[in-house]
Amino acid sequence: MLKGKTVVLGVTGSIAAYKTASLASMLVKQHCDVHVIMTQNATNFINPIAFETLTNHKCLVDTFDRNFQFHVAHVSLAQKADVMMIAPASANIIAKLAHGIADDMLSTTALACSARILVSPAMNVHMFHNPIVQDNINTLKKYGMEVISPVSGYLACGDTGEGKMPEPEELYQYILREIACEKDLKGKKIMVTAGPTREAIDPVRYITNHSTGKMGYAIAKRAMLRGADVTLISGPVELKPIPFVHFIPVVSAQDMFEAVRDGLGECDVLIKSAAVADYRPSEISSEKIKKKDGDMSIALERTTDILGYAGEHKKPGQIFCGFSMETQNMLENSRKKLKKKNLDLIVANNLKQKGAGFGTDTNLVTLISQKEEKELELMSKEDVADRILDYIVYLSK
Repeated sequence: MLKGKTVVLGVTGSIAAYKTASLASMLVKQHCDVHVIMTQNATNFINPIAFETLTNHKCLVDTFDRNFQFHVAHVSLAQKADVMMIAPASANIIAKLAHGIADDMLSTTALACSARILVSPAMNVHMFHNPIVQDNINTLKKYGMEVISPVSGYLACGDTGEGKMPEPEELYQYILREIACEKDLKGKKIMVTAGPTREAIDPVRYITNHSTGKMGYAIAKRAMLRGADVTLISGPVELKPIPFVHFIPVVSAQDMFEAVRDGLGECDVLIKSAAVADYRPSEISSEKIKKKDGDMSIALERTTDILGYAGEHKKPGQIFCGFSMETQNMLENSRKKLKKKNLDLIVANNLKQKGAGFGTDTNLVTLISQKEEKELELMSKEDVADRILDYIVYLSK
């Protein structure tokens, strides 16, 4: 995912410096070209050899070190970087960045860097909340740098509070969001539904389906990486929340309908991937169960038609995409659904083919619009998500 990308990591004097070694390792495993610049104080916490071993590049510390491969190291690295992350960032380096001081290799490179700079503060809680430090942080934000909020917890100095650097996995997600994809969806507000819904029969039992939510989550993740402002409305699934995506958990079809309805007016794109339970027990059923305990002969009624409602209230310029899961006459029934629901695109799932449908990491689909049908080959759900988003970008033009 990061092949061909260059990341410059800046490391300052903090006990959290060891975490940056794990971050460098993660990036290298994704075929990223990683370069590390350390302040002199940082070398008291971790040896530069650790980073050189991980990245296969010389770790730069001294501004005037002539034993490096670039003619002017701070300029070469600054121009080469797709993103620069300073983690951990001490109060000292934050002050230097805020006021344009360039008195070591790290601050000099940062000042020459035209790529986005991500700053992850790590320090004592009282130092972090010092008004001077907070003013400097706000100055960094004013200049377009992204400051990653520190985590609260027990600090190395013995205090408890804000000041811990986030774990490497979280910092990695910030870098991924910044450089993994072209931002062709920037400015778009995309609402995605995912997973199953549950319709309660009684306090113990419910009606649902086999949806795992993997397809909807893949769409939400790829849309976020491509720059969209994403809201994910999810039924009960066993998947981790996606970083930088607004998450709305729901249970029933009515819950999902209300969440979609409330956000419909603000979104540019709606992608309904959720496999909503089509039926729920009617009020007659619940009364019958109360009167004859153990009688599971229940009457059912249709759940709310989310796409139907959305299609009826569609505004000019909005793009709506639905999914169709048909066991027979897949294309014909999907075309009917496209027209009936007033959709721009429908993704027809081929449930009869191996590797497609619920619970798999791959999918086999056909994209159907008003003008054409595009049958995709079997591919990962993230690749399918990108093809769907590619088509939405095409429809937006």
